[in-house]
Amino acid sequence: MREINLDLLPEDCFAHIMSLTSPQDVCRTAFVSSLIRYMADSDTVWEKFLPSNFEEILSRLVSPLAYSSKKELLSRLSKPQLIDGGRKIFSVEISSNKKCYMLGARELSIKWASHPLYWCWKPLSQSRFAEVAELRTISWLQIEGLLSTRLLSPRTSYGAYLVVNFADRAYGLDSLPSEVSLEVGNFKSQGTVYLSRPKIEKQSLQSIISVNRIKAMRSKVFQERQAGPGERKDGWTEIELGYFYNDEGDEEVKMCLKEVKGEHLKGGLIVEGIELRPKE
Repeated sequence: MREINLDLLPEDCFAHIMSLTSPQDVCRTAFVSSLIRYMADSDTVWEKFLPSNFEEILSRLVSPLAYSSKKELLSRLSKPQLIDGGRKIFSVEISSNKKCYMLGARELSIKWASHPLYWCWKPLSQSRFAEVAELRTISWLQIEGLLSTRLLSPRTSYGAYLVVNFADRAYGLDSLPSEVSLEVGNFKSQGTVYLSRPKIEKQSLQSIISVNRIKAMRSKVFQERQAGPGERKDGWTEIELGYFYNDEGDEEVKMCLKEVKGEHLKGGLIVEGIELRPKE
């Protein structure tokens, strides 16, 4: 079999071949020769990796991006960018070229969030948004988010995650499990989660036995899928609300966390938003 000399390929043909790979593969190919490096850095190649509606996305940015090439543009979009008046965040997952969105707390429907007795809105240096919502005290906890599937990458599995933190004064959040759910068309996933900080620490044998006993008691009462809070690299905590496969339709993704069965008060939950990203 004869070897193909990439240097002899027309630029559009080379760009098509490279579009079937990944940005990482293109960067590695650039080391083959100076001519290949020239073609690998061309806008024709890197535009293939950008979202098809990237110009529309750029028009929604809070702060315009300065870039000299499509390669640089993709690099900048791989980092979280505020859009839609600062109420959402957009980014491209560089490993898969898939779209990621995050709905800020102001973009969510939080029950009683406008009532200062129950919730307060404040800036937080750790957040990428101008404001987060902190739960003062309430018995009815309900947080919902909506996003159209047409904004996401087609033919992709997505997970939805509520991004939160816990104030030092947090209380009553894990007395009962909160219900989590996600709906898209006729599809629905649901489960339960105990709202608490992820803990990775050494435990005594007695505490391990105690924790396992509690888990066993809970498993007898709640038979649904149970998800646990996970620690993020940015210091926040995420709770999986559900997952779905996005085909090519135009439907609403409905995401929810609620605890409305208990009559006890709870407080100290800090809500940054809901993130939708490709699920591994």
